[in-house]
Amino acid sequence: MSRRLLRACGALAAGGALLLAGCSGSDGERPDGGGGAGGKAGPTSGTSAPPHTSPNENPSPGTSQTPTTPTASAAPTGPDFTPDPSRAPRTTADAGRLALAIVAGPDAWGPDYVKRTPFLSDPGTWPVLDANCTWGSGPRPRTVLSSVTAYSEIPAAGGRGALRVAATVTVHRTESDADWEMAETLEEALRCPAQRLRQGERVTDLMSLGSPYGVGGNTTSTDSLTERGTYLADAFKGRQFYSWFQSRIGQVTVATVVKGAPGYTETDTNPAQVRANVTMQERIKAELGAQS
Repeated sequence: MSRRLLRACGALAAGGALLLAGCSGSDGERPDGGGGAGGKAGPTSGTSAPPHTSPNENPSPGTSQTPTTPTASAAPTGPDFTPDPSRAPRTTADAGRLALAIVAGPDAWGPDYVKRTPFLSDPGTWPVLDANCTWGSGPRPRTVLSSVTAYSEIPAAGGRGALRVAATVTVHRTESDADWEMAETLEEALRCPAQRLRQGERVTDLMSLGSPYGVGGNTTSTDSLTERGTYLADAFKGRQFYSWFQSRIGQVTVATVVKGAPGYTETDTNPAQVRANVTMQERIKAELGAQS
């Protein structure tokens, strides 16, 4: 999955809810367009609301009053979804089938999107950010059962450049492993606010914000993060935008990335990026939820 942290503020509208993105920092699409390894910090806990005040704080003289015990409303701690343990993948083969059932192809992005060639990533490779902030490939971590990236685009036409996007699904062995991936994604951007994606492609000024369930408008996933930055490519003149949305539900993480192109703005691409991300979240719930 991705390992980028944006240092900008933005908004991710998920299924009608607005996930507000804040500030932090990180990368662009991996050399294979996919996401990154595991994260290293758990989600933050919710906070309690102020105690409720009784409407009869100052009772009239001569009247009795039963003391009211203050109550606090705790913030929600998780989405209204519980995975069915019997449907959780436990083998690489099962996880591979699940990832392919979830990953968003061009149909999830919108009618103008088509498959790129190659369309799917090599299942045996894993993106690695080295000490020089350059992305390369390495073996898949033992904590990951399967990971796949699907590449789509809007071909260049009408004076606009080719808009390239990707969606990644990573199925971890455990929910804790997936939680670590989310944290590591944030950590990598802080370490490398400028990163080289591949020959002729870079991202700079990366920023990000993590939003566990119930925080920043996140009402759809256990945890989420948004990253933004500047995309630079030899194929284009000028600076383009870079946007990454990543979410976790149970042991599965999903991510969508957009690398800007001439003729497009984030206003043009955000709805499609959100739609692809939320589509994958809904597929996770359909695949792993309790069957009625």
